[in-house]
Amino acid sequence: MNKYFFILLPLVFLFSACSTKQVFEPKKLGSDWEKYEDEKKDIIDTSSNVALLENLQVLTKEGIIDADINASNRLISLSDGWVISASIDGNLYLTSKEDKTLVKKLVLEKTIAGASVKDDEVAVLFADNEIALYSLESKKLLFKEAGAKFIASDSRIVNPHFMKGLVLFATLDGKIVIVNSELKKRLRTIIVSSEDNFNNIISLNILKNKIIAATGHKILSLAQEEIREKYEIRNIAYDETNIFITTKQGEVLSLTSDLQVVLKEKFPFAHFYGVVSNGDKIYVLEKEGYMIILDKNSFEYTVHEVDFDDGFIFTTDKDFYIDNKKILTE
Repeated sequence: MNKYFFILLPLVFLFSACSTKQVFEPKKLGSDWEKYEDEKKDIIDTSSNVALLENLQVLTKEGIIDADINASNRLISLSDGWVISASIDGNLYLTSKEDKTLVKKLVLEKTIAGASVKDDEVAVLFADNEIALYSLESKKLLFKEAGAKFIASDSRIVNPHFMKGLVLFATLDGKIVIVNSELKKRLRTIIVSSEDNFNNIISLNILKNKIIAATGHKILSLAQEEIREKYEIRNIAYDETNIFITTKQGEVLSLTSDLQVVLKEKFPFAHFYGVVSNGDKIYVLEKEGYMIILDKNSFEYTVHEVDFDDGFIFTTDKDFYIDNKKILTE
């Protein structure tokens, strides 16, 4: 009898743990959130600054573009007036934002993870972590460098960033590679974090003349010196002066560009879907159906019930899109 007891005991603990899974439960609720718009079409895929709708239109931070993306292609980015997509066999397509009949193609013959364009230069991050620059008009290779191997990556891949004669490549193994686009030469490689798995860059921005880069494990501020802080980051947003992050531990933090903590609030067991910085407020969407609104200056907050179904989520500077619903912040 004893042997059966010891076999059953772990199962009792297992089912007890599953049945008592804790979720975020606000102590006080404000009025229900009523600011919605029906977008009619579901989101079927997202990337860093665009999302694809089921009718193959492209949702951008500014609105919807009728770019006529091929259904078998993966949407990558909106960059310098071009909607960029790629086929699984390595063809890169650039469709004009203004004229969907104007399409340019680069045959690269490798799976593409990210891409951006500036004037005649196309910067590409390949799925094997190789980086490259191409001429859009001549299709010639201008620069190429192999990347380090990695095991697995987060789906939030950051496209290359053009900045004053430089290209910042956010790699799949947690680095920023800075390339001089005029000299076609790598200038510097900066390690953001060095975890074994899911260590790709998930956010890259310029704030107060500093490069801010984050993986799911660390955040870096780079200017004259390198500053790193360790956080398990779920979401990240910015305004003109501060960085706002949510963490896997249910925290919402406001950081300076030097990564100093300005304000912090913890919401036990919260699982955050997205964060938007708009005006003097931070809006955080939580999995159980809540909108948390924090004042940027005090972190005083209110919590409101929000009606949405699970699905792909896409955020703009002001609003959340999830499934076929737009949740407005103002």
